[in-house]
Amino acid sequence: MGFTAATPIQAQSIPLVQSGRDVIGQAQTGTGKTAAFGIPIIEKLDASQHKDPQALIIAPTRELAVQVARELNQLGKNKKIRAMAVYGGEDIGKQIRALKKQPHIIAATPGRLLDHINRKTIKLNQVHSIVLDEADEMLNMGFIDDIKKILSKVPEERQTLLFSATMPPAIRNLADQFMKNPAEVKIKAKALTVDRIDQHFLEVKERQKFDVFIRLLDIQSPERAIVFGRTKRRVDELASGLRKLGYKARGLHGDLTQAKRDQVMDDFKNHRIAILVATDVAARGLDISGVTHVYNFDMPQDPESYVHRIGRTGRAGKKGEAITFVIHSEKQHLFMIEKTIKKKIESMAIPSQEDAAEARRLETKDELLDILNKGTNSNYIELAEQLIKEHDPVTLLAAALKQMTNEPEARTVRLTEEKPLQSKGYNGRRRRPQRNPRGPQQKGGRPPRRHHQQRVKNK
Repeated sequence: MGFTAATPIQAQSIPLVQSGRDVIGQAQTGTGKTAAFGIPIIEKLDASQHKDPQALIIAPTRELAVQVARELNQLGKNKKIRAMAVYGGEDIGKQIRALKKQPHIIAATPGRLLDHINRKTIKLNQVHSIVLDEADEMLNMGFIDDIKKILSKVPEERQTLLFSATMPPAIRNLADQFMKNPAEVKIKAKALTVDRIDQHFLEVKERQKFDVFIRLLDIQSPERAIVFGRTKRRVDELASGLRKLGYKARGLHGDLTQAKRDQVMDDFKNHRIAILVATDVAARGLDISGVTHVYNFDMPQDPESYVHRIGRTGRAGKKGEAITFVIHSEKQHLFMIEKTIKKKIESMAIPSQEDAAEARRLETKDELLDILNKGTNSNYIELAEQLIKEHDPVTLLAAALKQMTNEPEARTVRLTEEKPLQSKGYNGRRRRPQRNPRGPQQKGGRPPRRHHQQRVKNK
């Protein structure tokens, strides 16, 4: 199937799944879990029997369901096995029509899968394999009751596979209730890609973040970057602020329609935008190659989220860079991350405005030399000769460079301040993500909004 060597989770899980046992696999994202369950499930499927699905994969997000279905289709193409992704946010009528093509495998989010089950547009009587992928994330997102309902409707004579980065009590209880004498496979976090990622942090005040971030972008000039914000509001404001200053950026979070999410991802994958600003939940399951930088604009909720975030870079043997903004009161969270990844994250100095301005000038110089080397400036020779007769050549070139560097007057970008993570009671375990948190509520009105203004120069 195109594999030269199995990953640890694949090497340990595949024989167990092939033997027919229920399996609990504890491993991080990016370790090859899909193939670990996909290869033996596909081997077991009967391609000639496709009236109803034979296998179910339940995933926490639309993106992960789509990614899993895509990979299973690739793995099963020689056997003519078809997988289909089913998720909320898409017209259900369109999905019902697609289901009439009778896929062998369904990869679905819990809510939409239940909807189809209740409509009888997906029947479970032929299902012999069911996979809970990223079970801890489904718990965090409040899907545990939906999962129990689905499991109760699947035939008892089935194989159940559960994969999770962590194993909180609720997931353990779920396994005890619905799995039969499961074998357990645990892959240590040290096998992650953090060794290929240069990791640093900057200690900043909340009101400094945007200005410092712009300086970093100008100095590092990332080819493709993902920026993580803690809330949907933060993502919207940050993406909007970047666009206001001329950066090619878009935001991604759970409130976008599926059509808009697809458009944002298509723009990012095809280099029409260079910066993707996202929440943790929206970024789950994203399969994007060539990400050079990850910026944690807001501190992640827990060490596992940090690992998931920075794992978007440093892939396929390439180096990556991850930079985290840390408010002083969040230092305890940083220590917990270092303990989890078993690596010290080095601090870096806040870049100065002069450093950023010099970086912009150097980039302009490189762009100018590139134009000269390509020899595509013939249409401007006559105009250049005319201008040189009328103006001092050095002064003229300096004006042209200033125009290319695009440094207009400072513009104001407004971001709503987010409260720092609280250290009290933090024990390194996952917390349930807040749904579009808005800060403390006041009686009889909306929550208070605090803005700060930052003046930064356009790129």
